[in-house]
Amino acid sequence: MEIDGIISAIFIGIVIGVLGRLVIPGRQRIGVLWTILVGIVAALLGSAIAAGLGVADTDGVDWVEWLIQIALAAVGVAALDRSKARR
Repeated sequence: MEIDGIISAIFIGIVIGVLGRLVIPGRQRIGVLWTILVGIVAALLGSAIAAGLGVADTDGVDWVEWLIQIALAAVGVAALDRSKARR
């Protein structure tokens, strides 16, 4: 992965993390950096899953890939929030 791919993964990760956080109702007890990290991981994993399913490259907007990434981010934010709540 080149530097422009890394930079775009960070920006996409920020958007995915924020959208994943908005999907979950209530207040989350995790910080912005954790949200961004979860978003980056969700974006990378979601892209890999979408590529495996064959829906990563479509003619228009890759809605299925976005939905997979946002769902993974929501699960990641919820899991991290739940682990922070136990402490």
